[in-house]
Amino acid sequence: MANSKRLKVIVNIINSKKISSQEMLQKELQVLGFNVAQSTVSRDLKDLRLVKRRNLEGEEYYVIDNNILPERKFVSFEKLVSKLKESVISLRSAGNIIVIKTYPGEAQGVAATLDSMNYNEILGTVAGDDNIIVITDNSDNALKLMGILNV
Repeated sequence: MANSKRLKVIVNIINSKKISSQEMLQKELQVLGFNVAQSTVSRDLKDLRLVKRRNLEGEEYYVIDNNILPERKFVSFEKLVSKLKESVISLRSAGNIIVIKTYPGEAQGVAATLDSMNYNEILGTVAGDDNIIVITDNSDNALKLMGILNV
């Protein structure tokens, strides 16, 4: 019973605050009267399928998202920059869509690297052989992402 109550409280915390670490979540739980060990918090995160997401400002925080595989790892921004510099020919945007042209055979690698960044604002990518379509949640974030990708 206490476990399910704690899980509901964790969901409320995650939905109301940007929690970037297990320690932050543990402190929030303690404020609310749940004195739990870090290992318990870790199990709760796994049970709730909480994953870290990153926004375009570079902030990382936990969210509930069943569309992301829990074993997916973040790649560093430096790896993204390196991949973009070696593979991308051009970028263009139209509303909330960005079209990335790459050298032949490079689109899927660039898209996979971009997906691994786990940017919350990216709804999805579709890659062919030398083109990628990136769909963002709105046109403002498409412009912000264009600024990041224009390295």
